[in-house]
Amino acid sequence: MPQPIASLSLDLDNKWSYMKTHGDPGWEKFPSYLDLVVPRFLDVLQGLDLKITVFVVGQDAALEKNHAALRSISGAGHEIGNHSFHHEPWLHLYSDEEIARELTSTEERIEEVTGTRPIGFRGPGYSFSPAVLRILASRGYLYDASTFPTFLGPLARAYYFFKARLNREQRNERKQLFGKIGEGFRPLKPYSWQTPEGPILEIPVTTMPVFRIPIHLSYVLYLAQYSQALAKAYFRFSMVLCRLRGVGPSLLLHPLDFLGGDDEPDLAFFPAMQMKGAEKVRLVTEVLSHFSRQFRVVPMIEHAGEILGRRIPAHSTTPEATAV
Repeated sequence: MPQPIASLSLDLDNKWSYMKTHGDPGWEKFPSYLDLVVPRFLDVLQGLDLKITVFVVGQDAALEKNHAALRSISGAGHEIGNHSFHHEPWLHLYSDEEIARELTSTEERIEEVTGTRPIGFRGPGYSFSPAVLRILASRGYLYDASTFPTFLGPLARAYYFFKARLNREQRNERKQLFGKIGEGFRPLKPYSWQTPEGPILEIPVTTMPVFRIPIHLSYVLYLAQYSQALAKAYFRFSMVLCRLRGVGPSLLLHPLDFLGGDDEPDLAFFPAMQMKGAEKVRLVTEVLSHFSRQFRVVPMIEHAGEILGRRIPAHSTTPEATAV
C-alpha cells in the first residue's frame, strides 16, 4: 500500500521576534540565532532524507548577517515560504496597503537572497483575515497555511499573557493571538477559500482529529518535560487517528524545537526551554522518523499540488467564515 501524503514545515521565527512578541527590550537590534539553529535542523532533515517548507520572515532576509544561513536552506532543496516581514501576530488588523507591503517586501527580500519567489504563506501567530486571503490570491499564491483548528487558542493566549511583559496597548494588539475557541470547528482537511480575486488553497496546521488538540513538535516537547514516553505515545496516537480519519497531516516545527535553555537562556520563558538542545534534537529526530514511516512527507508546495489534483470543498471568505 502506498503511504498517504503529509507535509512538514518550519516557521523560522528568530530570537528577536520572540523577544518582540514577549515585550522584551533589545529586540530592535534583531538578535539572531539562525547561524546556530539552521545547520542543526538541516542536519536532522538530511539524516532523515526529508525536504520541507521553511517560512522565512522578511526582516531576517533583509539583514546580510542572515543571508548565508537562509541560502543554505534553499541550497539544501527546501521550499521557502512567506512568513510576513515584521512578524506581528496582529496581521488581521492591518489595512490592505499594509498587508500588501508585508507580502511584497518579504517576497523581494527572499528572492534577492535565495533566487526564488515564495508562493505559500503562513501568518505569524496564525493571524489571517479575508483581506489577507484576497491579497494572497491577487498575488498568485498557491496556498495559505495560517489556520490552526484547535479549541485551546484562548488558553494558549492566557499563558502567553501571564508570561509576557506587555502594556495595555500591546495586550490589545494581541487580544486575538492564537484565535478564538471557534477555531476548533474549522476543517482539518485542506479546502479552497473563494475570494473576489480567485481561489486559494488552505492547508491547516493539523491538530489531533476528534479532540482538536495540538500535535506539533513544540507541544510534544512540552509533554516530554514530564514524560518522554507519554510524549511519544501522544504523537503516535495522533498519527493513528490521522490515518483512521483520512487526514494527511501538515505538521509544524519551530526553531526552539532544536534549541534548549543551554543554547538560548534569554528565551527561558518559552515552554520546554528547561530541556537541553541535544535532548530536544534526539527526541525530534525520533518523532520525525516515526512520522516519515507513517506518511510520505513532502514540502507544502508538493502537498498543495497533489491536493489541487483532487476535488476539494470550497469556503467563502466572508468575515464570519474567516475572522481570527
